[in-house]
Amino acid sequence: MSSTQVRPSQREAQKARTRRALLDAGLSLLEHQSLSSLGLREITRAVGVSPAAFYRHFRDVADLGVALVEDSLGALHGVVTSGLAERSEDGDRIDHSVEAIAAFVREHPEHIRFVVRERRGGVAAVRVAIGAQLDRFADEVAQVLADDEISRDWSADDLRMLGETYVDHMVMTASAFLEAAQGEGPDEAAVARTARRQLRLISLGRRHWTSTD
Repeated sequence: MSSTQVRPSQREAQKARTRRALLDAGLSLLEHQSLSSLGLREITRAVGVSPAAFYRHFRDVADLGVALVEDSLGALHGVVTSGLAERSEDGDRIDHSVEAIAAFVREHPEHIRFVVRERRGGVAAVRVAIGAQLDRFADEVAQVLADDEISRDWSADDLRMLGETYVDHMVMTASAFLEAAQGEGPDEAAVARTARRQLRLISLGRRHWTSTD
């Protein structure tokens, strides 16, 4: 196969750069407003392209918001679930999870701010996309924890509940880290300490759980 067949064409590369620029501009503009108030022309002006160029990538602003959800949450749950799978000791898993969330918030605060705001926001498609990503996250965590000896005999419903508990905690922790970075509430060290204690409590409860069904 020739090199020209392997490499993407200049047109495809430019298209990818434009799409990335639109996503980045949208995320930047959402620092100080909700998605429901964001106009398409605001985004295209920030990138320096026409509205017609926008429509080659997204159906509307809500569609761009759905893509931002995938950007914002997709990378985070990949890091967390792979870390859980690679570790078997509760303490190691707890440390990894808290440190991974703290690092993600430090590096991508705008992503967490977007998810926290839009999870209860006015754009239905984005709320649904966030819910779907968190459901997927919970399923992945449940699948990892299902392989542990202590949960081998758990029902699918109980494993799903455990995955949801972990994910709800992670979202809450990410929000707390974001507030700490903004100078609101406890500082990062205190948030991390509380998050570890809460995860230890979840782990302890898991070891003594019996289904009531």
